[in-house]
Amino acid sequence: MSLSNEELLAQAQRIVAKAWADDAFKAALIADPKATLAAEGIAVPAGLTLKVVEDTGETMHVILPAPPAAALSDEAVGNVAGGLYLAPPCVRP
Repeated sequence: MSLSNEELLAQAQRIVAKAWADDAFKAALIADPKATLAAEGIAVPAGLTLKVVEDTGETMHVILPAPPAAALSDEAVGNVAGGLYLAPPCVRP
């Protein structure tokens, strides 16, 4: 079953909120993201490597997506340029 963008965003927000509220959960998420997400009922596809990093007041991470495997149509380029940014609101609970 494939999740909608809204469902993915809700999952991401729930995980980030829990990491903000629970230092042990955050440490587990950074140390072993797949197992930690699985324990939360979030399936991670086999063969996918996850890396969790934390922004600070002095450090912000920029993620470069992998290039497409084939040439994109103009419409597809427009969709990619719009993108989906899975980040919670910038206000801590």
